[in-house]
Amino acid sequence: MANAATTYILQINTAFNEASIGIGFNGTLVDESINTTQQEHAGFLQPAIQELCKRTGIGLKTLAAVSVMNGPGSYTGLRVGLAAAKGICYALKIPLICINTLDWIAFGNLSDNIDLVCPMIDARRMEVFTGLYSREMNRILEPAALVLDEHSFAAQLVEKRIGFVGNGAAKWKEICAHSNAIFPESVEDSRHFSQMTLVAYQNKQFADLAYAEPFYTKEFFNTQKK
Repeated sequence: MANAATTYILQINTAFNEASIGIGFNGTLVDESINTTQQEHAGFLQPAIQELCKRTGIGLKTLAAVSVMNGPGSYTGLRVGLAAAKGICYALKIPLICINTLDWIAFGNLSDNIDLVCPMIDARRMEVFTGLYSREMNRILEPAALVLDEHSFAAQLVEKRIGFVGNGAAKWKEICAHSNAIFPESVEDSRHFSQMTLVAYQNKQFADLAYAEPFYTKEFFNTQKK
């Protein structure tokens, strides 16, 4: 395992339509590869990892850990990403780090212009996966699935300016007229992933390689015909 002075960590994010593979060095993104076709994430991962290692000159045996975006998000994408991360960790005998998607979106959109940040991931109809965070990244509301209506976040909006971000914020904007609701452009990216991953690594926040599962937020239903 690499020491603290040379902490290379592979990052896997297949939680959304766009997938990314990156390598972070001491919390700074070195390079990444991106795939924009969700149906091809499974076939994208391994070749992209090999190409990224070749391009950067950073071999797999140099890695200190593998970090994966572990949900909520696309059910299939989460399973694909976690399976790949587990396989690499098992083969190299290195730790696995699981990053909550809502934590990542919140972290990437912290701002002095708002009191709280509310990441939203689009689900079906008026439903989102969401949570509520302070500027110190303390969870005010735990990640959960929520069906939005005009009364959502009413108690918090009375006293706090809340920044609603993520790909689910647009449909909330359509029905929310509160003056304390702010809708900035979401700016979370792989650089924030690298920063969060390093903190988790330093704090030894490792997932159990045998029992780690995607964080779906709610039960997964398979709609395919048997």
